[in-house]
Amino acid sequence: MGLFRRGPKRDGLDVPRDPEFSFFSVDEGARFRGQVREAFAEHGLEVTVFADVVTDSDGRQFGLGNLAAVLHNDDRGPRAWSELVRRHVGMVLRTMNAPSALDTLPTEQIRAKLYPRVVGHEGFDPQNFGYARPLAPGLFEIIALDLPESVMMLTDEALEPLGDLPYLREQALYNLRGLPVEGHETVKGEGGMCFEVVLGDSFYTASRVLALESVIRQIGGEQLTADGALVAMPFRHQLAFHAIHDTGVIPTLSAMTSFAASGFADTPGAISPYVYWWRDGTLTQLSDRDEDGDGLRIVVGEDFQELLERLVAEGGGYGD
Repeated sequence: MGLFRRGPKRDGLDVPRDPEFSFFSVDEGARFRGQVREAFAEHGLEVTVFADVVTDSDGRQFGLGNLAAVLHNDDRGPRAWSELVRRHVGMVLRTMNAPSALDTLPTEQIRAKLYPRVVGHEGFDPQNFGYARPLAPGLFEIIALDLPESVMMLTDEALEPLGDLPYLREQALYNLRGLPVEGHETVKGEGGMCFEVVLGDSFYTASRVLALESVIRQIGGEQLTADGALVAMPFRHQLAFHAIHDTGVIPTLSAMTSFAASGFADTPGAISPYVYWWRDGTLTQLSDRDEDGDGLRIVVGEDFQELLERLVAEGGGYGD
């Protein structure tokens, strides 16, 4: 999985866009939904296809947002869509029809497969996740059960028989710290701009912001000081960070703001388009939408402004 997506050959932006998934043209959206219907039919299941969801005769719903984004981001373009749709639908139905792992696995095996997961507010219903820990506006930490073909976000009801929440969270963090780093790249630019990107197929790559110090140790990066780091979690397969040491943080903040927004757009498992200041495990949002909603702006509070002024006064040149 690369840092920047290549654009597959698709219908141009000058043709009418799909009203639900604007990264599709109207024709592409119709082709996508037709393939979804065919894939369910191959499993003997007739579904009603709506703009962003399909339903079966039992009232079960299957969202289309993540699958649409997967197709949009696949470099092979529409020629690969049918295969991807059939694989996804098969996996969804196997997961739905299989006995729940919560009923079949021993408690200790379940605990060994728990991971914390950072999720954004879009598509997240907090009603069944009263235990969810707010990390920043629109960001939450929940606990997930990692299964061979799916990830189960555990509700209050599912967690209750597994043990006390503080213990389960610590177990999940322990499991997270034990994950290998699948991929790592360094992004550099002028003026001391530099940040690291950890990337991989794991659904918990971005969630490793919760164990940032262990990630830095694994890749042999710069150690964190009390000033912390800039971090971004555009989508579930990517975590970007910059350890703050000098005024190189200024151009890096600007670059990471663009990077996060680009990675978030039209991506499966999107989490946040913003950059945050990580300090002793606490996240403070540093970028936001423009007032007109068309772009992004950097928003610096008093504490971060004091940090910048101190770094400038100390005379640490960009990246020196």
